[in-house]
Amino acid sequence: MAAEVLSAAGLNVHVYDAMPSVGRKFLLAGLGGLNLTHAEPFEQFVTRLGERTADCTPWLQTFGPQAVRDWAQGLGIDTFVGTSQRVFPTDMKAAPLLRAWLHRLRHPTVGTPVTFHMRHRWNGQLQRGTPEPTPTPAPTTTTTPQAEPFSLTFDAPHGPHTAHADVVLLALGGGSWARLGSDGAWQSWLAQQHIDVAPLRPSNCGFDVLIDQRQGWSEHFASRFAGEAFKSVQLSFTDALGRVFKRTGEFVATATGIEGSLVYAASALLRDEIERAGHATFHLNLRPEWTHERVLAEVSHPRGSKSLSSHLKSRLNLNNLQLGLLHEVLSKEAMHNPATLAHTIQHLPISVHAARPLDEAISSAGGVRLEALTPELMARAQPGVFLAGEMLDWEAPTGGYLLTACLASGRVAAHGVLAHVQKLPQPSPL
Repeated sequence: MAAEVLSAAGLNVHVYDAMPSVGRKFLLAGLGGLNLTHAEPFEQFVTRLGERTADCTPWLQTFGPQAVRDWAQGLGIDTFVGTSQRVFPTDMKAAPLLRAWLHRLRHPTVGTPVTFHMRHRWNGQLQRGTPEPTPTPAPTTTTTPQAEPFSLTFDAPHGPHTAHADVVLLALGGGSWARLGSDGAWQSWLAQQHIDVAPLRPSNCGFDVLIDQRQGWSEHFASRFAGEAFKSVQLSFTDALGRVFKRTGEFVATATGIEGSLVYAASALLRDEIERAGHATFHLNLRPEWTHERVLAEVSHPRGSKSLSSHLKSRLNLNNLQLGLLHEVLSKEAMHNPATLAHTIQHLPISVHAARPLDEAISSAGGVRLEALTPELMARAQPGVFLAGEMLDWEAPTGGYLLTACLASGRVAAHGVLAHVQKLPQPSPL
């Protein structure tokens, strides 16, 4: 996205990518249908960025959800709004959009073509002009742009490759799905450049459960139900700071815990609570559309010769997965106590003690602290170095929020580059 803005402005843009082809993670995001953005009102959309709402709202004011749809339309890709207000291409696929986008970058009707260099992995070497013999103190505020170009070194198929540029824009991704290129190796490299980096943490991730001090499900539950989905259940959670999450949706039982869209939506709060307290406990309502009085009446209804499981299936339409979960958290005696059982069906406690590893997460939190950047996303400690995307210290849930804000940050950084280039001293005529 940054390359598109800069190319259209007539700048010579070279994109260096470690992978053999462009947009590996973009294509992965489209495997189940490319969720480009979300159609909810803008005022609500921006709140999904949590603690960074104030910082990221200017990005989205520059390039928001409707702008994403208009941009896709300009590439010949129609979009539609699904029942969940998520926005998708009409064919649901990422590849056609990416092909059209790359074609326009390589063969623009306005501006200069973008040059792509594949299998070029930056190794962290970034210098301005001739290296100083001794380190100099890092500046604490933005200084006057320098005329000296940057030198960057890449590991390429035919050996080390050094590139020179007047301005550098880094969009290196977070730390999830390392096999697609975003391995987070840049964290120590940027720290050496005096750019403040917050540790990367999993976001939009699954969790391992804690049942009566036992880590993980029982062997019976895990072997029988791993991979099955809880549908139309309500997840409620209030953290130690009083922040409340309550939403109805779906998630999946795994061999060790839980994952899926409803869990991802609450993942930032759950992760932070685990870091504070060592665990987090949320509650599930297996029948959110029913009143407590109705649930209690159905549980208490005489069951005759029916087993308890058959009774709950017929009276409350509970399935084997839900029954299995009740048996995980309730004793045999509690299962046969109507009041306790009815309460648990609508307030079923599940504790989680660990987020799944970063590389399994859909995205990552942490990264370059926004306080270390100007509003134009230029590093205060390294004028002429801009940063964008998931490598910055913000996070958003799935649903189109993450991708939209990534695209918007690219455009913000690109406009920052244009303003910076205009301030650079121009070379003297020969």
